[in-house]
Formats: sequence, C-alpha cells, structure tokens
Amino acid sequence: MFLLNFLVATSAIVGDYQERPNIIVFWVDDMGLMDTSVPFLTDEDGNRVRHPLNNWYHTPNMERMAKQGICFSTFYAQSVSSPSRISLLTGQNATRHRSTNWINAESNNRTPFGPSDWNWKGLTKNIPTISKVLQQAGYKTIHVGKSHLGYMNSEGENPLNLGFDVNIAGSGIGHPGSYYGEWGYGHIKGARARAVPDLEKYHGTDTFLSEALTIEANREIAKAVEEKRPFYLNMSHYAGHAPFQADKRFLFRYTASDKKGQAKAFATLIEGMDKSLGDIMGQLEKLEIAENTLIFFLGDNGGDAPLGEERGYGSSAPLKGKKGTEFDGGMRVPFIVSWAKPQKNNKLQKRLPIKAGGVQNQLGTIMDIYPTVLSVVGCELPANYVIDGFDLKKQLSGKVNKKRSEMFLMYFPHAHRGNYFTVYREGDWKLIYYYSPENPKQPKAVLYNLKEDQEEKKELSSVFPDRCREMIRNMSFLLRREGALYPIDKQGNQLKPFVYF
Repeated sequence: MFLLNFLVATSAIVGDYQERPNIIVFWVDDMGLMDTSVPFLTDEDGNRVRHPLNNWYHTPNMERMAKQGICFSTFYAQSVSSPSRISLLTGQNATRHRSTNWINAESNNRTPFGPSDWNWKGLTKNIPTISKVLQQAGYKTIHVGKSHLGYMNSEGENPLNLGFDVNIAGSGIGHPGSYYGEWGYGHIKGARARAVPDLEKYHGTDTFLSEALTIEANREIAKAVEEKRPFYLNMSHYAGHAPFQADKRFLFRYTASDKKGQAKAFATLIEGMDKSLGDIMGQLEKLEIAENTLIFFLGDNGGDAPLGEERGYGSSAPLKGKKGTEFDGGMRVPFIVSWAKPQKNNKLQKRLPIKAGGVQNQLGTIMDIYPTVLSVVGCELPANYVIDGFDLKKQLSGKVNKKRSEMFLMYFPHAHRGNYFTVYREGDWKLIYYYSPENPKQPKAVLYNLKEDQEEKKELSSVFPDRCREMIRNMSFLLRREGALYPIDKQGNQLKPFVYF
C-alpha cells in the first residue's frame, strides 16, 4: 500500500512538478544570532539595531535574503547540535524526542547525572521525519553536509534511512576532520576519526569544504530539475564549527584586524558559508526555478565564535553566552525565510506571501519549520503524531499569530558549558532552573525580564518571587506533558523540579 501511494504521488507531481514549491533548509553549524552583518536584534519599538559584531562579519547574501524576506529577532533552537537537528526534522521538542544532548559518535555521553535512558541513538527509520513525509509525497529529498542524527553504525547515522533519496557527506560526526581539500577533509591529514565522507573527488585539491558541498548541492538541484521533480534540500554546512581553519578565499578581508587568528578564521568560515548561499541562489536563477523555491536560513544552536568567554559576552554581544549554555547567546539563532526570487504574480508565492524586508519580533522555534513546510506544500501532518511546533505562515507575512503559544522550553539534563538545567520562557519572562544532583534539596532558579534586560544582567527572582514560583510550576507541567526524562542524584533518584522557596 505504501509503495502504491508513493507511486501515485510521484506520478502526480511529475505531471506538473511546479505545482508545489521547492524547499531549501540552509543550516549553518554553530552560527549564533550575531555572527552576521545582518542585524537581528531590535529595540523596544521593534526596529533593528546594529551592534559591533554586525560590522565585523561580511554576509552580503544573507543581507540579500533579509531584504527580500523576513527575519525573526527571537528564534530559538536547542543549545547544542543533535537535539536541534532532530527537532527540525521531527517537529518535536527535545524533551519529547529525548535526544537532549549532542550525540557522541562512539560512546554514550549522558554525563555523570544525566538520564540513563536518554535517546543517545538519535533518529530511527520508523519516525515520520519531514524528509520522509515529503519523499512519500513525491519530492526528491537531498541531504548535503553535516547530519549528526545518530551515533556510528546506528540507523540515524545515515540520512538515507531517514527519508532522504540522496546523502552527501552526512554521517555520525559532529564536526569535520578538516576543511581543507588538500587534507582530504580529514582522510589525509587532520582528525581522521572525523573525516568527512563522500568527497573523494576533491581530495588533494584546494577546494575548501564549504565550496565542495555547494558544488555537490548545485549538481543535485540540477538533477532534480532534469527529472522534473520538486525537491527538498537539507543544505547543512559544517562551517562554522571548530576546527577554525581559514577559508583563504576570504582571509584578505580580515588581516588588518587586531583580532586573534582563530577569530579571523571563523569570520572566513562565515563568509564562505555566505558565498555558498549566493551560489545556490544563483543556480536557482540559472535553472529558472528561483521564484518557485522557498529558502529557510538558520543556525542549529547558539554561536561558538572564538571571541570571549563561554559564559560571557564576547561572541554574542550584547547577548550572553555561547552554545551549550542556558543564556540566550547559546539558544537564539539567525532565522530568515524568503522566496529565492520574489515575484508578486507567482501562484506559489500568492499562497505564502512573505513580508519583504520584514522583521518578526514574535517568538519562533526550530520545531516550527516542520509544520510550516508541510502546510506550504500541502501535505497533511502524520496521523497520531505529536507536533510541538506551530505553522509560521501568518508570522511570515509580518503579522502576529495570536493563537500560538508564547512559551518555549529548552531542556538540558546533562553537563556541558551549562549543567543540568531547564530554560523556560513565557512571554517576556525567562526562568532558568538548575538541578542539583549533589544536593538534591537545593536547586536554584533565576529569573529575567528579557524585554527590559536582553543581556540577562538583572536577576529578579527575589524581586518577583510569586512570578518565579508560578513559572516553576508552569515549567514543571510542560516537562511532564512532553515526557521529560530527568537527571538523577548520586543514589539514582530522579530530580524532578519543585518550588523550593
């Protein structure tokens, strides 16, 4: 029955394949909100505000996307890679899919007090990922670049098991062995255990990894057009994850700066990613499909630029913290949605009008992409499958969706740059609840008002104790509803949150 339905769907789309839009999800690894020349932060009136980091980075193609599409000033992902990537492909929060930490390729990294049964294996074949739903609807589904969706030799390691027709360079690794073609991306020199697969044709050449992935993506786009099939492209750059190796094509722009060498190298990784975006948009125009192609641009978690301290203000200023932390610099990411070539009379674009040059200040999350894409292409959500995201259609037009929840739960029951915490946002208020495995009866909660204090400098739990108690209760309810697995104490007892004052 499945095969019959698939063939019928495929046949229908091949007949007039431009009845549905092409979809590109353009990911950047470890790209925070401030790692771009596009200003995402806004003032109290909702107007964009430039900050010094916006003048350090050079991302003209992101600027182009921002002018023809809409940027979200407050878009949340998870604080580390695998949970975010699984959340996008499933539409579910990490509390529900239970891959709450980044997945170590070789060993279970639950950390000392993490839940023993957290989902280290990642995605499996039976989950209705966005790629699988689109594949069954006749889309050609393409993955290029980092996947990091399961450990080595697991089902989730290979995107071909997860609804993708094509997989280039996706595996269980979370970062590249090297960015250099001369080094074989780790096969010849570099971190051999993290060598990037499938790119042997570029070994020994001066083709930087971001460029190689872009060439492969553009080749697959051309194949899909030749086959007359709409496509879903998961374009997932390894840049700008460490190692911070300079993309020499762009180093000239940063040599005069007094910033350290790694910061300059990171800036070239960002600019190389931006060139990739421009090259792909150019390919869409060359193939005359740009007006029928919708692009989602985002980072997978907060930034990790080699500037400042992990829990300070250097890399994400004025936001606090890097990836893996509980602060907004570790969780907020750039998010732009645009038609590759805006055209008012295009029938597909009429179904999804996007506010050109717009800024959306209402909250959005990485789980929203799943229901939004399925809504745009006309696919029903899988039956008996829980989605935690919201359809962004109204927000993409520049309006406020009064029906969506203003709550966001970011759950990290492990040890990293921030240890054993839950972040709970409700409107302008943000609660951080710290579990205490070694002193179970002494948890800690801190409270911020992000509208008045986006830098998270003014801790308000003692000023608004009733608000703090209420948010702990609301947070606890959401954790239970989404099926959270809790950290444990030394005796193996679950540490469930409670109002302790």
